[in-house]
Amino acid sequence: MTLTHSLPFLLALGWTGVQAADVGSAAPGCAVPTLSGDAHVDPAALPGKVVYLDFWASWCVPCAKSFPFIEQMHRDLKSRGLEVVAINLDEETRDAEGFLAKHPVTFTIGADPEGKCPRLYKVKGMPTSYLIDRSGRIHDIHEGFESGDATKVRAQVETLLSQP
Repeated sequence: MTLTHSLPFLLALGWTGVQAADVGSAAPGCAVPTLSGDAHVDPAALPGKVVYLDFWASWCVPCAKSFPFIEQMHRDLKSRGLEVVAINLDEETRDAEGFLAKHPVTFTIGADPEGKCPRLYKVKGMPTSYLIDRSGRIHDIHEGFESGDATKVRAQVETLLSQP
């Protein structure tokens, strides 16, 4: 799938252009299996953690640019309470696995080929990330990714990690 296919993909997910998960609201619960299928993850069910929730797909060019940044942030800040959950939306597991072979990561990868979670969050495009505070509220939403975004995002994460 290419970026030109993203609008039909998002419309198929039930996108209406209305943001359901707004800044300040509770993060919607959305349990999905991990990509390996050996466990489940729900980014809204990690109390006491700062959660960086990222929606991505193998065909997403900005996702490939964001993964090294997210991985480094995860490695640097996991011990302070950061939990990264990246939910893949590819229909075929092998597409996600191919992407991860090129962009290996140590954070949790969920699989949601039916698009249940992006419907709940009303994701508008790829990648979209939600920064969730320790109380389970959405602190910020980042749509897309450019290398210049990294400094701002990391500062927001560190600020949330410094709060009880």
